Amino acid sequence: MSEATKRCGWVALMGPPNAGKSTLMNALLGQKITIVTPKPQTTRNQIVGIMTEGETQAIFMDTPGIAQARGRLSKAMIQAVWQSLATADVIMLMLDADLYIRRPEFLANDTQALMQALAEEKRPIVIVVNKIDLFSDKSKMLPLLTQLHEMLPQAEIFPMSAMNKDGLEALKKLIVGYLPEAEFQFPEDQLSTAPMRFMVAEIIREKLFLHMKQEVPYSVAVEVENWEEDPEKNQTIINAIIYVARPSHKSMVIGRAGASIKEIGTEARKDIKALVGGKVHLELWVKVRENWSEDVSFLRDLGMIAE
Repeated sequence: MSEATKRCGWVALMGPPNAGKSTLMNALLGQKITIVTPKPQTTRNQIVGIMTEGETQAIFMDTPGIAQARGRLSKAMIQAVWQSLATADVIMLMLDADLYIRRPEFLANDTQALMQALAEEKRPIVIVVNKIDLFSDKSKMLPLLTQLHEMLPQAEIFPMSAMNKDGLEALKKLIVGYLPEAEFQFPEDQLSTAPMRFMVAEIIREKLFLHMKQEVPYSVAVEVENWEEDPEKNQTIINAIIYVARPSHKSMVIGRAGASIKEIGTEARKDIKALVGGKVHLELWVKVRENWSEDVSFLRDLGMIAE
């Protein structure tokens, strides 16, 4: 009996902000490796997640939501999207079905840049029409599906709910079928290419997004300044800095008598403990760094701009 053929390839996960890309990638991998919040544009970097099942390895690139580029940070985020597109074997375009059923006029504007880039594309394209759990009458999707077929006739259209994992296994089979025959590029037990420090910083940033309101989350950055293993206490000691753009934001992150920062730290510690697989001592500091999102060297240090 001949050995089964291995398949391996890169999948670019793209789409407008808040379409559910990070939720889908976590569901595909069966483990949380990228942060998820209800706020758009939570993802800032390209996050690589690796799904290895049987004789197949799909390497997913979760990218920031395509939006209007303003400032150096936004431009760096958009650059990550186009870099992913250039290296992909399979392209997955993810859209919020509920939004475009309610507001069909938004579709063309939100997807214009991607649709133009993909118009002549010969590589496999899957349009994942997400959030179908938010409406019971599925016939409402028909105008949207028709419009998408007209926009990208060569694409496969796949309605699903990433949140409920409805359609997840069928989507896996579809993606795997498009992967080229190739040897695995990563060890079978590896889930991501992201360094542990980066993932910890992302967990802290997720808790900030979930706790802070209005503009504050978009003006914060997190850096893990110190990481030590304490074998005597069998714990990991982590010191992280939360950078904010304004002094007023610092007081908001810290909260009255430190209540907010304490809550953020407690919630982050739980996720970090699960990530590192052991006890964690986490210390958070808040510093003001005005206009950090326009500081090229700082963005490079945070890994948001390539060297």
